[in-house]
Amino acid sequence: MSPRTKRRESVLSPKGEPFAARGGRTATALEVLATGPMTTVQDAGRFGHAALGVGRSGAADTDSYALANRLLANPPGAAALETTLGGLRVRAHGAVTVAVTGAQAPVRVNGRGAAVNEVLHLPDGAELALGAPARGLRSYLAVRGGVAVPSVLGSRSTDVLAGLGPAVPRVGDVLPVGAAPPTFPNLDHVPARAVGGDRVELRVELGPREDWFTERALAALLSGDYEVTSRSDRVGARLAGPPLERSREGELPSEGMVAGALQVPPGGEPVLFLADHPVTGGYPVVAVVRSADLPKAAQARPGTRIRFVLWPGV
Repeated sequence: MSPRTKRRESVLSPKGEPFAARGGRTATALEVLATGPMTTVQDAGRFGHAALGVGRSGAADTDSYALANRLLANPPGAAALETTLGGLRVRAHGAVTVAVTGAQAPVRVNGRGAAVNEVLHLPDGAELALGAPARGLRSYLAVRGGVAVPSVLGSRSTDVLAGLGPAVPRVGDVLPVGAAPPTFPNLDHVPARAVGGDRVELRVELGPREDWFTERALAALLSGDYEVTSRSDRVGARLAGPPLERSREGELPSEGMVAGALQVPPGGEPVLFLADHPVTGGYPVVAVVRSADLPKAAQARPGTRIRFVLWPGV
């Protein structure tokens, strides 16, 4: 048996180790040819385990992820590939139907241009490649039937902080595709507003620990610009901007954290928690970004300027 045949007859285990496809036959799948800076398997998230210290994880830009599944008539929680700054390249094993959403990376199928937010049919052996997006950060490649790697605690999401879920895909991995849903997509293409940009406005509610900061600090948070730094990932976006001065000394006992929390370390520059945030933390949270705005936060690449706006407005 040739090495290529061996790869075609394997799928990715939760620990990144290949195992034989069911029945020893080649399964419909996507072979990873290139991963770009960062590609993970993500679904709607891992619910109900916070008491065990396990966070939700899941797609960082939930809007783009959901759109990809709707385009393919997938169930809402079907797993997809989330890739950062493009560079993902896959080969179809068997005919598959896919869609790319999120950051509008150039899409090519067998070297020919294709579109984002569109249903794409890949014949057996076809290669799909994503270039680097001009704006935005994360793109989603969904496949009809979903990426069917084994689930962990009820989810196929990779939590990069906790190390839970499927292993980060590597070149040569073959990711199985699940059974196609009984319904068919109603549309071939959906116009969608471009994601990302040089400036992003995020609505926040103050608290729960705004009383740990001076009035001047709260004014600075709501009037100054903060820049997303290169020290950002799925756990959180580290921000550079006006430092937030505390009104009291000491540290808090560890308390629960949520996606969207603006936690402020002693240096005064906030960290915006994203999908793989820790479930507890001891630094005070000055404000929380509304969940409806988190997809915009997830698409803020390094260099993006963020302005926080009090919600509801006064």
